[in-house]
Amino acid sequence: MDKRTFLKTSVLAGAGALLIGNEKIQASINPGINIADDSMVFIQPPLPYAYNALEPTIDAQTMEIHYSKHHATYTKNFNAELKKQAISTTDINEIFKNVSKYSMVIRNQGGGYYNHNLYWNIMAPNAGGEPVGGVAKQIIADFGSFAKFKEDFTKAATTQFGSGWAWLIVKDGKLQIVALPNQDNPLMDLSPVQGKPILNIDVWEHAYYLKYQNKRADYISNFWNVINWKKVDQLFTMVG
Repeated sequence: MDKRTFLKTSVLAGAGALLIGNEKIQASINPGINIADDSMVFIQPPLPYAYNALEPTIDAQTMEIHYSKHHATYTKNFNAELKKQAISTTDINEIFKNVSKYSMVIRNQGGGYYNHNLYWNIMAPNAGGEPVGGVAKQIIADFGSFAKFKEDFTKAATTQFGSGWAWLIVKDGKLQIVALPNQDNPLMDLSPVQGKPILNIDVWEHAYYLKYQNKRADYISNFWNVINWKKVDQLFTMVG
């Protein structure tokens, strides 16, 4: 194995690992710098499970197309626009904090890149159930019960008009739900509500249409069966 191949393999492996150091909280959902490829500042991390691992909630064909086509395209276009505009920072948080100063390509493609990284990581096979750890306690403190949180999050995802995402964020030490259009996210300076994301659901049609067609509500209902609450709690602990 030559040095270039070794570096690339190491970076990809690290991107998929469960990172627990506080200083690496963003690295767990942001793969960071691809030091093996000068044309790519941000790499697409490997999917942390097989394409069919989340069945029957998410079918293998949807997962493969979503990851290998949609997410890969966002990653490619984001990197191309960064290079075109000579944006050299490797801190995606800095990019989002100033996204209103950049092109719509940075906003849309960068959002698509980041949002999917989180989405893949807060799902897992043999998951679901109820929250655990500190995030479970905070959900009860801020929403009254898990059932009420589930109801509110489901409503936000269901009623998001057109394409977009529903988010659970940490803001000033408390949890808050926000729905945003297109590929916007709560780290962006133009988001009406800003905070640290710890959970999201993709309600673009490409995320569910092959299996659920127009039944977004069924997709959202089944999404609860694959949420990786241990990961969500880890993210909450690191940013809370």
